[in-house]
Amino acid sequence: MALDYKWYVIRAISGKEHKVKTYIEAELSREGLSEHVPQILIPMEKVYTVKNGKKTVKEKNYFPGYIYLQADLQGEVAPTIRAINGVVGFLGPKDKPVALRQSEVNRILGKVDEISDQSETMLEPFMVGELVKVTDGPFNGFSGNIEEVMEDKKKLKVMVKIFGRKTPLELTFMQVEKE
Repeated sequence: MALDYKWYVIRAISGKEHKVKTYIEAELSREGLSEHVPQILIPMEKVYTVKNGKKTVKEKNYFPGYIYLQADLQGEVAPTIRAINGVVGFLGPKDKPVALRQSEVNRILGKVDEISDQSETMLEPFMVGELVKVTDGPFNGFSGNIEEVMEDKKKLKVMVKIFGRKTPLELTFMQVEKE
């Protein structure tokens, strides 16, 4: 019997997505239904902040309260998943999970790949005119104003006063901190 895998969205208690994913995997394994759900996905993105010159990285859920799963919802698979602690239900009309269209799946999976390819995103973005202090490189300790923010390259153009003259520096986001 061939399995017909489609992508579905489960609503879960926000903030408990990883715990719910673990419960789903454990329960499906216990019931012998694991082959019906080959993939469970929680899209995450890395977000960093700089505090006191230290970079802190946090993983943040890209779609809070939602878990994506590739499944063949035949027999007891859907009721088993629905009964798991922390699962609010499937996206779609009551008792009828609606599969995502392939275009939606491609967009979501593409977004997940894009997020993992991206190094990180700034929680507090830099603004033109802001005063920053260089924390890394040969100009460590110098302060200057941001002239340009190059979000795509994750770089800044900063005007620093060196020997009484303003000098433009191109620095990465990680080489400066806000003053």
